[in-house]
Amino acid sequence: MPDTKHLIESLRKEIKHHDHLYYVKSQPDISDTEYDKLIKKLQALEKEHPELITPDSPTQRVSGEITKEFKTIKHTSPMLSLDNTYSEEEVIEWEKRINKTIPETEYEFVVEPKIDGISCSVTYSHGLLNNGATRGDGDTGEDITLNVKTIRSIPLSLILPKNIKSFPETIEIRGEVFINKKDFQEINYALARQDIQIFSNARNAAAGSLRQKDPKITASRHLRFFVHSYGNFKGSINFQTHWEFLELCRNFGLKTIENTKLFKTIDEAIGYCLKWQEERDKLPFEIDGMVIKVNSLKQRTALGQTMKSPRWAIAYKFPARQATTKILDVRVQVGRTGALTPVADLEPVECAGVIISHATLHNFDEIERLGIKIGDTVLIERAGEVIPKVIKVIESKRTGKEKAVKIPDKCPECSGNIVKEKEDEVAYRCINPSCPAQLSGSLLHFANRDAMDIEGLGYAIVEQLINGKIVKSFDDIYALTKKDLFKLELVKDKKADNLLKEIEKSKIQPLSRLLYALGLRHVGQKAAQTLARHYGVIDKLIKADAEELTQINEIGPVMAESIANFFKQPKTLTLIEKLKESGVNTTEPEIPEDLKKPQLLSGKTIVFTGELKAFSRSEAEKLAQEFGGTATSSVSKKTDFVVTGENPGSKYKKAQQLGVKILSEAEFLKIIEKK
Repeated sequence: MPDTKHLIESLRKEIKHHDHLYYVKSQPDISDTEYDKLIKKLQALEKEHPELITPDSPTQRVSGEITKEFKTIKHTSPMLSLDNTYSEEEVIEWEKRINKTIPETEYEFVVEPKIDGISCSVTYSHGLLNNGATRGDGDTGEDITLNVKTIRSIPLSLILPKNIKSFPETIEIRGEVFINKKDFQEINYALARQDIQIFSNARNAAAGSLRQKDPKITASRHLRFFVHSYGNFKGSINFQTHWEFLELCRNFGLKTIENTKLFKTIDEAIGYCLKWQEERDKLPFEIDGMVIKVNSLKQRTALGQTMKSPRWAIAYKFPARQATTKILDVRVQVGRTGALTPVADLEPVECAGVIISHATLHNFDEIERLGIKIGDTVLIERAGEVIPKVIKVIESKRTGKEKAVKIPDKCPECSGNIVKEKEDEVAYRCINPSCPAQLSGSLLHFANRDAMDIEGLGYAIVEQLINGKIVKSFDDIYALTKKDLFKLELVKDKKADNLLKEIEKSKIQPLSRLLYALGLRHVGQKAAQTLARHYGVIDKLIKADAEELTQINEIGPVMAESIANFFKQPKTLTLIEKLKESGVNTTEPEIPEDLKKPQLLSGKTIVFTGELKAFSRSEAEKLAQEFGGTATSSVSKKTDFVVTGENPGSKYKKAQQLGVKILSEAEFLKIIEKK
């Protein structure tokens, strides 16, 4: 056994060494075949001696476990986004603001390529990988530890440098997950051969791959990870600058962003940004700009941050990629709310590393503004995740054969009537509630995780249910049987059982979820919760008119009119009755008396701003609601008081201007702690 244990440890060390050379140093010194032999040898030994398997063994990168749902991980400090600049002048203005905050100080700047990927954090405890999380909303991310383990450039255990006695107790590393251009092309080629929809760009591919429920799929996507910052650090290791932190990461065996450089002046930093603006295509991965950071950690602390962004860093974004192509046709798509959106079919053209064949025209007013005709040569633009759009018509290319774009008289999906609800509204809408195009989108929204949460009721199933005329309305979902589901492609016994269980489970969702699921125009999740808490049961809400609804905080006249009109429709009332008959809950559960908080904030409207210490913004708003208050996101004369944390923003200034009472976090806590 001692010999076997020694052999296993030796093999692991050798494999980790080659992983570091290949994935971090990009300098492999053995062939793939030789590497595979080492892995197989280790797998065979561990199979014979499972008691010797350790969590950081190279064989443990891909688990056989499939994640049913992603749990959440609270970030130790917010994962902030960066403020963007688009010119040299804006970068210089940023440096002037730094000088204003910390005058008569010398600075150094670290400049690194801004990789077009997905933010991710990985935490190591005493040198061992503990967990991985997505950025999420900045405060809380999804637990993607199993998928993170499949990324070879993220070591399962760190290397202990010779000059360091022990690993940090905890270090949360933050960076970017991405896919190289070459690997992205291969992934799309493989998907196309299987007749599966390809990814539109490498960033989407990275995002989709990182959130796969089966880690084996993630492992097949060749994801990579570069470090760019840290969140939490506990340990005796001392570093004073960002440059020293990056050096520490490299010594730990982590990959930092290639072509990162240190500069003494902002002019040198800007020059480096402009160099890569011209040469970005030379890199093996996509970048959409450069990031400039103050190097000194002490200076960063002095500069601080806003609620969304650090003041010590800025992103210099490259100009959006543009291309010239021809409009072959203009189609009209019908959305979930009945809105008609014209879409241009384009002569395929490469733009920002992606083949573009469609572009949104937004609405018919936009077509008129740009003077677009079918057959026109146009300039299109694509920036980041934004859907490609037409910027202008190149009129000099016109031949006289171009055709005008006509607004349809009838819905292209159901031949229903097309109207403009208001003169000042740009959207034309189909008003047929049974329009198949609307029904498809509405059902997907109804089944959404934030609505009725019916897992398994996705696009393919919904389309087949509608096309087969099995489902014509929301209530038809609750009448589905196994026999109905067996009529659909690829639906077998187990899948049918699971979907029916999910449908049954959705019946107990509270009224707030049901209201959001019904897709009332202008009513989002927060408004749905407000309505459900105010009325308690749907029957009371149905009887409310617009005037009554506007008396509720956060319900404005436009939303009130929309809600009242929705419940006036006979088809809506019929639908509600059918949902009730199906056993769908139409009430909002009351909080048990023993759990109810004293309504110390009853009738009060509260706004939170700045960095709170005791709880996150969402936790504070929830607490205010539990004590009878209404938490809103904007300050007005109707606001009763504004609660401020550290570094309050524009809401604090507006409260001062309007004479709204301002409370510190401690003063707010005193109010709700009164008995």
